[in-house]
Amino acid sequence: MGGLAVLGQVPLALPSNSSFTQTFANRGTTSGWDFILKEHLGTVSQVTNVVYGNSGSAIKMTQTTMPLQHYQGYHRGQQGFYGFAFRLQEAWQFSPAQSYNLAQFIADFTDTGCDDWMPSSMVWIIGNQLASRVKTGSVCDQSITEYKNLATVSEGKWHKIVIQANWQNDGTGWYKMWLDGKKVLEKYNIDTTIDDTREFQFHLGLYANGWHDDGEMKGTQPFRQVWYDQIGMGSTFADADPDQWS
Repeated sequence: MGGLAVLGQVPLALPSNSSFTQTFANRGTTSGWDFILKEHLGTVSQVTNVVYGNSGSAIKMTQTTMPLQHYQGYHRGQQGFYGFAFRLQEAWQFSPAQSYNLAQFIADFTDTGCDDWMPSSMVWIIGNQLASRVKTGSVCDQSITEYKNLATVSEGKWHKIVIQANWQNDGTGWYKMWLDGKKVLEKYNIDTTIDDTREFQFHLGLYANGWHDDGEMKGTQPFRQVWYDQIGMGSTFADADPDQWS
């Protein structure tokens, strides 16, 4: 991969019969995270000049193209909502055939001998189109279902994403996504994760994964910037929607 800048929050348990709601909230600050990871030339900084609504601050991620590296990356039986606001730089160059990952769920499988840090569900853009996926099967026999061309995103504009997921591998799961309050994905009675009970972490960050997957950077923009704000998790839509809990 061309490198990443990422924030990591280990999700708290979200059992389906839980009575509590919001389990994590961050108003665009670099404090309160379990860790902040900066790879290669990636940067993570707290800014006040570009924010979502009246939050006061946002988290700015940047990345510069680098030599190719390989990065692979929740808790089966649980469900919850996950949301955040993001903004691409005003001069973001959309490359129709190249992807940039914005968020993912990831867990360490180095003990299995089949994978290392393995992402399951992901949120990314390819060109100006929003995409997501679910990963099923087992860590040693993975199957990926992608959902592409979900909606159009714009440069220099704040967007908000909310995901609702019921993480199951017995055909009873569901996976939904909203962009700017409009539902763009809704799948029921599906597998949504692999047959493993370890916790997947929720990561946000600018992953230039297309640079690795395609073996090159397409276009002419090696320096990329994304802002994040109003990151929330919980058991209700309002817990994750940047406009409702802020």
